[in-house]
Amino acid sequence: MEEYSISTLLIVLAVLLLLSAFFSGSETALMAVNRYRLRHLANKGHRGAQIAQSLLEKPDRLIGLILLGNNIVNLTASPLAAYIGYRLYGESGVAIATALFIISILLFAEVTPKTLAALHAEKLALPAAYIYKPLLYIAFPVVLLINSVANGLLRCFGVDANKSSSNALNGDELRTVVKEAGELIPVDHQKMLISILDLESITVEDIMIPRHEVQGIDLDDDWDEITSQLVNAPFTRMPAFHENLDKVVGFIHLRKILPKISEGELSLETLTQVLREPYFIPAGTSLNRQLLNFKRERRRVALVVDEYGDIQGLVTLEDLLEEIVGEFTNDPSTLHVDIHPRGDGSYVIDGSTHIRDINKTLNWKLDDNGPRTLNGLVLERLETIPEAGTTILINGHPVEIVRILNNSIRTARIRPNINKPST
Repeated sequence: MEEYSISTLLIVLAVLLLLSAFFSGSETALMAVNRYRLRHLANKGHRGAQIAQSLLEKPDRLIGLILLGNNIVNLTASPLAAYIGYRLYGESGVAIATALFIISILLFAEVTPKTLAALHAEKLALPAAYIYKPLLYIAFPVVLLINSVANGLLRCFGVDANKSSSNALNGDELRTVVKEAGELIPVDHQKMLISILDLESITVEDIMIPRHEVQGIDLDDDWDEITSQLVNAPFTRMPAFHENLDKVVGFIHLRKILPKISEGELSLETLTQVLREPYFIPAGTSLNRQLLNFKRERRRVALVVDEYGDIQGLVTLEDLLEEIVGEFTNDPSTLHVDIHPRGDGSYVIDGSTHIRDINKTLNWKLDDNGPRTLNGLVLERLETIPEAGTTILINGHPVEIVRILNNSIRTARIRPNINKPST
């Protein structure tokens, strides 16, 4: 090497350091690149993404190639640095050059490029893929030999390198991805996506209109009364029954009969002829399943029955969609119809209000794993029917019974969580 000048040797050493930095940084970039983003770009026809995706399908070969190149470069650069030190300062220069080389490798060929690659994985991984593809063909025999030995050692420890781990995300992981999307997904859209994921854990019993609140048409009423109810009906579809909901006959679609009422052509016989047969669903049906059932059956309203076949309530497609997009209301500031705020910060709440509605409306965390309604929750905790004025603490919320009617809590006053730290 005597015929080469020091400047030439320093240039060669600098090139080797750059190559080492490339191998180290590109390895980190390729391993850290977002696989779903990469797949999206590959499906759109991005050539670099397609190459990178094909390389990552065999990570053992890619890592073998990168380490092979990195080790060759570092093992070549190390004696070269020592030789340059010897040329400049003799025997003492070897130790100085070795120390400077180690520092240079750590700073310029390891820490800095790997940090940069971790921060900008996609920008570095895709260009690097173009270089690694031909290199893999050139060095394939050596890489294959190294991988065969390495995979054999792994098999001794019960690890099969040919079985790649699944990149599929479960529901909880998808929730985390959506929540961490930041500005990429608007907040309202994030809430909708999270709500869709939650449909599996919510049943129709959680969102149904309770039986005693279901409004329908009693076909045994006076005809004038029936006509008046139809004209002033608050809903498009209503159940029709004899005496009570247990003897339901079918559903009335008001849009089909209102023209006949205005023309004076509607009669009880005509009304019963246009009724659509009732649609029953089990109380434990999950919302995502019921959404598909509504689509398959081409229905928008259904009666919820328990395990004994008794009607427990009614659920509509609108109720289900509200779980995804939120309440359909003209005034976004309006609270739930059964939740009334008071000036002292408390809320007067109807006893039949669902716990889930209270939690969603007020952003509270009342226990909803047991009873569905506020009345049921209080009775479960007290294990007796309370008197008006009784107070109980539930999940940190003072609950005062305001009114009792027919052995159930009609209204209660609830205050915010007294254990929640103030902000």
